Amino acid sequence: MTDQRGQEPEKIRRGVIKSAVLETVCGITSTFPKNAHPEFAFAGKSNVGKSSLINGLMNRKALARTSSQPGKTQTINYYHVNDEVYLVDLPGYGYTKASVEVREKWGKMVERYLKTTAMLKAVFLLVDIRHEPSQNDKVMYDWIVYNGYHPIVIATKLDKINRSQVQKHVKMLRTGLGMVKQDILIPFSAQTKQGRDEIWELMDRLGGKEQ
Repeated sequence: MTDQRGQEPEKIRRGVIKSAVLETVCGITSTFPKNAHPEFAFAGKSNVGKSSLINGLMNRKALARTSSQPGKTQTINYYHVNDEVYLVDLPGYGYTKASVEVREKWGKMVERYLKTTAMLKAVFLLVDIRHEPSQNDKVMYDWIVYNGYHPIVIATKLDKINRSQVQKHVKMLRTGLGMVKQDILIPFSAQTKQGRDEIWELMDRLGGKEQ
């Protein structure tokens, strides 16, 4: 990406986060903002580590609120980083205590976002590297594809398994989700921040391209 003077802006991938703010919160009936900067959406089941990932990407400890209570994120939250890009936190799925009616409303809200947001460049799907993908994970993966995107899978909780097991578990996730060879999967640890730079580099590259 270049600015109006044709100069390349400082890359976020260098780890320089000058500003990060929760700019917009959208509920089920909200009108989504028409942002001028690229958006990257993050989806994942409840308690997969989505808030921890977003905090890690922004170099913030608690801007995206983490909770031991599943299903806490019931809105679409827009985090504006360096006045250059939006990280968009989608409601967690698979929260069994939410009523069917509420889950359907969340689903329709997310679908409306995916289909109507002009600046969305990619959708990241978070799955737990320790376990085989759940049925909800598989459904979400296929649903994102159905809505016109190729999900970029982030395998969270990397620090919870032995290094010698990483490739075995990566293969397990790719097979379980039905990923093809060219699909991207990035292992990530909220503790060590492994994978953070790779995610930013990918967003930096995709930010100047059409989906």
